[in-house]
Amino acid sequence: MYAIIESCGKQYKVSEGDVVFFEKLDTEEGKKVTFKEVILVSDDQKVEVGAPYVKGAKVEGKVIEHGKGKKIIVYKYKAKKNYRRTIGHRQPYTKVQITKIAKAAEKAAKVEA
Repeated sequence: MYAIIESCGKQYKVSEGDVVFFEKLDTEEGKKVTFKEVILVSDDQKVEVGAPYVKGAKVEGKVIEHGKGKKIIVYKYKAKKNYRRTIGHRQPYTKVQITKIAKAAEKAAKVEA
């Protein structure tokens, strides 16, 4: 079973037990986080696609740690103007372990005559 969720302006394909690196989330380490923006949920028999999100579906995870990614170097240069700038950047991230993928509860519609 897997799901495609939207978080931090990006889409992630997750399964139960996966460890995923998201951009910095405002949740403490060890706490539970819930993603309700589920775009697609799939099990072995059926695929549910939302328009834009699947109603009632959610993905739960546990925050393992916060950290910073590998440093990248940004170099700016303008020819013939003696302009050179070097800056470094480390993107903060949140490491989350996916614990549960819950599909929407199917409700039977009752028609009274």
